[in-house]
Amino acid sequence: PDARSARFQASYGLSRLDAQVLTAERAVADWFEEAVGAYGGSPKEVANWITGQLFALLKTEEGDITTLGLRPADLADLIKLIDAGLINRNTGKRVLEEMVATGRPPAAIVEAQGLVQVSDESGLALVVEQVLAANADEVAKYRAGKTSLLGWFMGQVMKETRGKANPDLVRWLVADRLDH
Repeated sequence: PDARSARFQASYGLSRLDAQVLTAERAVADWFEEAVGAYGGSPKEVANWITGQLFALLKTEEGDITTLGLRPADLADLIKLIDAGLINRNTGKRVLEEMVATGRPPAAIVEAQGLVQVSDESGLALVVEQVLAANADEVAKYRAGKTSLLGWFMGQVMKETRGKANPDLVRWLVADRLDH
């Protein structure tokens, strides 16, 4: 594990801690390398998903990473959906849970559950307008200097879109509308 940990740090740019966690068990290290190969992007992104969300799910499941019913290529496909802007990270976490529960690939879950992220600027602008119109008191407070309300407005828009709105676009639209 020590040699593999050193290689993960050198080859993949991982921190010493991430490399040690991923190489503590041979099966996890093998799974990680297969996922990195299938992903083709940042190994750190794959490491974050494995050591964060996947390990959290493993605590509630019986077995280990090899008996989880999730293939490394499926995790790579999930991360690619996020990278492409088709879903956001929070939706990705929910999709990962569903993948572990059902063994279905991420694209099939996203399509079946209608989880594709809303990035249509004109459609989101209408939702922003509705939220601002319905909350005139908060708009006045924001414009009077309580800029921390920006997050609250974003939350209202996300609630209206059932979490499917592109958060970066929502932030921009809300800030733009509130500042004009």
